[in-house]
Amino acid sequence: MLVIDDISFSIGGRKLFDHASATIPTGHKVGLVGENGAGKTTLLRLIRGELPLEGGEIRLPPRARIGGVDQEAPSGPRTLLQTVLDADTERARLLAEAETATDPTRIAEVQTRLAEIDAWSAEARAARILKGLGFDEDAQARPCSDFSGGWRMRVALAAVLFSAPDLLLLDEPTNYLDLEGTLWLEGFLQRYPHTVLLISHDRDLLNRAVGAILHLESCRLTLYQGGYDAFVRARAARREAQAAEAKKQAERRAHLQSFVDRFRAKATKARQAQARLKMLAKMEPVTPPAEAGRRVFTFPEPGKLSPPILALEGVAAGYDGRAVLKGLTLRIDPDDRIALLGRNGEGKSTLAKLLAGRLAPMAGTIRRARGLKVGYFAQHQIEELREDETPLQHLARLRPAEPPARLRARLAGFGLFAGQAELPVSELSGGQKARLSLLVATLDAPHLLILDEPTNHLDIESREALVEALNAYGGAVVLVSHDMHLLSLVAERLWLVRGGRVAPFEDDLEAYRRLLLAEADGEATPKAQATLARQARRSARESARAEIMALRAEARRAEERVEKLTEMREKLSTRLADPALYEGPPEEIARLQRKFAEVEEAMARAEALWLAALEKLEEAEMEREVR
Repeated sequence: MLVIDDISFSIGGRKLFDHASATIPTGHKVGLVGENGAGKTTLLRLIRGELPLEGGEIRLPPRARIGGVDQEAPSGPRTLLQTVLDADTERARLLAEAETATDPTRIAEVQTRLAEIDAWSAEARAARILKGLGFDEDAQARPCSDFSGGWRMRVALAAVLFSAPDLLLLDEPTNYLDLEGTLWLEGFLQRYPHTVLLISHDRDLLNRAVGAILHLESCRLTLYQGGYDAFVRARAARREAQAAEAKKQAERRAHLQSFVDRFRAKATKARQAQARLKMLAKMEPVTPPAEAGRRVFTFPEPGKLSPPILALEGVAAGYDGRAVLKGLTLRIDPDDRIALLGRNGEGKSTLAKLLAGRLAPMAGTIRRARGLKVGYFAQHQIEELREDETPLQHLARLRPAEPPARLRARLAGFGLFAGQAELPVSELSGGQKARLSLLVATLDAPHLLILDEPTNHLDIESREALVEALNAYGGAVVLVSHDMHLLSLVAERLWLVRGGRVAPFEDDLEAYRRLLLAEADGEATPKAQATLARQARRSARESARAEIMALRAEARRAEERVEKLTEMREKLSTRLADPALYEGPPEEIARLQRKFAEVEEAMARAEALWLAALEKLEEAEMEREVR
């Protein structure tokens, strides 16, 4: 049992906890929520003993192990699997002792304890956790130093999950995960046998993985039973009751004060007036709940374009000459709301960059509507903000002709008010930086908005505001996100990125969620297998269709080239057959003859390319018929 008993704590003169108390029974999974800056991360540090309390105490059972993800990601030459195995220090110590122990009694004790902690299956368990977080067998055998900071934070998460502490403290664990990793973590936490205290802004995770919500507000802690949606309802009812009680008390106070004011000076009523004064003094004030500040996003309205605004035909894309995606034949219309689904590494971000014009196609054709403006947001863009500039300076640099009042209005439209507008970016929170990056991405009123994990640094209220803004937005939206709640409320079309191809996903998000969880467990249900097989067939059909369309386009272009050269050759032949030509300067005759020879040579090449394209098209169509 975790007991938080009457604790008080301040940072820099600002009180974060004031006689706060809560009790979390052993084995319960609890989500810790509260406004940004309320002190959620500080509470985890207090529980771990990293900060000294000013008052009160925090109690845990004797010898209880507390675990959390270290802020510094693991690195070095040890493989991912070895790094995770190292997290179980007792197992590592016992295995080392088993190699050197000579006393028969101690050897028996060590072997008994190794059996108790299931030491012999540890490697398989660690591998399953790493796989669930996106690392295949090859990746697990590579050293930590091979991976970026975000991936190494996944390894740190895997390590603490593997060590299975009695109290697991997690602070925004999904910030480094994709949708598949988030769903796997959700299932892992549901089965976790010990106590969990989880800070998260992922509404679905808080609904599915925890059984209670610990709310930090006004320096106090309140425990609500149920997931996040139940907490919202209970809190709303509590606030309504609190507001009604405050109103009732205000009316009672006004009535008592009115009596005192009327009869205080009258001798016959003086005693009654004094009694009512005492009642007023003893009445403990009930303060009506303060409404949370409104989180806002105000996207500028784009102009109108005719559909499609973007079309891909037989496109391939990748890096360093290696195609990650191929055979892409897709279209986006002005009112589309598209979510990109697919496991990490399949190419979702590659497709987002391709659509945004940040990555050139390796093959095929991309047609963009005339005047198309694209807004693009990716996680790394937060890091590209200039740390020494204020949000106001960022906008002034991008819009030098606009007056400061207009720039401040733009910032306010994204929830960056006077208090943040002139703060250096280095002093802004992650959520405020994300808001500034979103503002910069939408500054030109784009017709197409591409968002790659836009919610990582946003709290739940901000995510709800983003949902409202996207649904009111007049342009097209392409989303990559691990936030299923966001996708379910915004996306109307689903594209599955898998095996280098992109095809519409026939089922809904809940079916995709079940499919991913079944695949992660390695025990796909018949329904999940049918969904996967159906999607594979659909992807194969789409790929074949895309390939044929690309080959048809290639043949059509070759044919147009032959027709153009034929026309040029006929014109040159007519000129060269004209007797009047030979009465003119010999230089002109020589020039036309050279030109005719060049056209003849180009014609031979064009006809060869045309025939080759027709042969490939015929082979592809025959293969499609065989399938």
